[in-house]
Amino acid sequence: MKIVAAYPESLTDKEFHYCPGCTHGIIHRLVAEVIDELGVRKDTIGVAPVGCAVLAYDYFNCDMHEASHGRAPAVATGIKRVHQDKVVFTYQGDGDLASIGTAEIVHAANRGELISTVFVNNAIYGMTGGQMAPTTLDKQKTTTSPYGRDKGLAGNPIKISEMLAVLDGPAYIARVSVHDPKHIRQAKKAIQKAFQVQLEGKGFATVEVLSSCPTNWGMSPVQALKWLAENMLDVYPLGVFKEVD
Repeated sequence: MKIVAAYPESLTDKEFHYCPGCTHGIIHRLVAEVIDELGVRKDTIGVAPVGCAVLAYDYFNCDMHEASHGRAPAVATGIKRVHQDKVVFTYQGDGDLASIGTAEIVHAANRGELISTVFVNNAIYGMTGGQMAPTTLDKQKTTTSPYGRDKGLAGNPIKISEMLAVLDGPAYIARVSVHDPKHIRQAKKAIQKAFQVQLEGKGFATVEVLSSCPTNWGMSPVQALKWLAENMLDVYPLGVFKEVD
């Protein structure tokens, strides 16, 4: 009998700690399915961040390394340069990558390091209580911007994919979303592309994944997915921002 669906071998059976309705679990599964389908599980090394996904090393069934806050690209760079035959990826949120780790991701991308990065953008600091993040939308309410983000004071939401795409080093930069099944399928294709780019030795790759945070947005899971579609897509348009043949 042909198997049409199965639990990914690249995920452990550890129960996720994420809040109900959080889409980290979906994104974890997409990464695991890609690793399985590429047949590289035993040759893959992941780097976990600080943030909501800090325990990612418990969930991915491959070699994992925990990095200091924001330093995942630097750690992945070292791992890849020592183990050039391995597939190396980082999994980071917007606090880890777009705030404290901005320098690391920019320079790793500009150097064209042969690593793949999955960047989860939920427009808020989730783990620490819903504070304003660099990715928080203008007028979006958070625990540290209870009247809404004021871009006149706090600046504009940072657009990491657009910023990295102008550098010479990256080979593939894309932004996707996981707010409905159609976009989840598209997200998986982009993540697979990011891994393939590394396997083909083309250069650095990042997939930014728009994600919901029902707990810190103060919404139900369904409301949060709807809010993502109605508000985040205008600020963070989906698409491929750079692809090198």
